[in-house]
Amino acid sequence: MGSKWTAKEQTFGWRHFQVVGRKNEGAWMFAEMVAACDPTVRFWLNAKVLRDKQLWHHGWKSLVEQGRTTRDIKI
Repeated sequence: MGSKWTAKEQTFGWRHFQVVGRKNEGAWMFAEMVAACDPTVRFWLNAKVLRDKQLWHHGWKSLVEQGRTTRDIKI
């Protein structure tokens, strides 16, 4: 818990999240994510999804660090 992640695409309006909870259900492990800038935005996801580099970066990354520009952003 406490690890920080950056979504490659906006997720519920945000990109930066922190793991605040974890639960196991049989063979599955889930992580509860909370948006860094809006603690009311919370969701659970299969923790394996965080390993997908097409979807998530470990740590908080700026758009420049992700190799993106503001022109790449969907508003």
